[in-house]
Amino acid sequence: MSVELGTFLRSRRERVNPADAGLPVTGRRRTPGLRREELALLAGISATWLTYLEQGRDVRPSDQVLDALARALRLTAAEQEHLRRLAGGGVVSGQDVPEEAAPEVAGVPALLGDNPAYVTGICYDVLASNAAAAELFRGMAPGGNVVRWMFTEPAAREVLVDWELEASTVLARLRAIAGRHPGHPRVTRLVAELTAASPEARRWWPQYDIQFSRAGSKRLRHPRLGEITVSHAAFHVAERPEQTLVVYNLNAAPVAGRRA
Repeated sequence: MSVELGTFLRSRRERVNPADAGLPVTGRRRTPGLRREELALLAGISATWLTYLEQGRDVRPSDQVLDALARALRLTAAEQEHLRRLAGGGVVSGQDVPEEAAPEVAGVPALLGDNPAYVTGICYDVLASNAAAAELFRGMAPGGNVVRWMFTEPAAREVLVDWELEASTVLARLRAIAGRHPGHPRVTRLVAELTAASPEARRWWPQYDIQFSRAGSKRLRHPRLGEITVSHAAFHVAERPEQTLVVYNLNAAPVAGRRA
């Protein structure tokens, strides 16, 4: 069982207010959130079993136990999915070799013309991109990294109108990846680099927020078009689901400041 599962359970246990969970609150508490015994009571499992889960011992919780924990911890849909992935053991990868996109995949961004597009790898390394992406996301070229660009490249705060929202969101996605691939050397190095270089990353990473890639819209400052709101979508590569094609639709960009 992954140690990451225990870290995730503890982080969510500390977020639940005992009073909101219907528990009596008497006296001053030394730690925030629920005690381990209280969570076990709410979930209908033994405190010993919960201790084993939080310690990362080699035990396999049933779907019923995971559902009970999710209800007691008031997990979001994304957090419930993350919990199940962690309980499944995660995909441990110790490989530390450069990641590449297949030529057929790497050539797709160039086919999208003026719409910025790029392909990322397991921890948001940029494996391929087109000229429109290079123009918009200044300094984020192939061989770079989307998350590193957001947190360490000054241009990111100029390009992304809602920088704090976008940066915290991509960090939450990296958090999910780190849980899915415990011990992956490139993910581990990237997290260490971000938390060393960015005060925001240092503050947000322990909060253990979780998100997964999805379509949506962003407010961006384009060097030629000014401030625009653009829709975007992410597509996972069939043979390599950890690789993702991201496309921004400039052709349908609405009036600046208006959410799609």
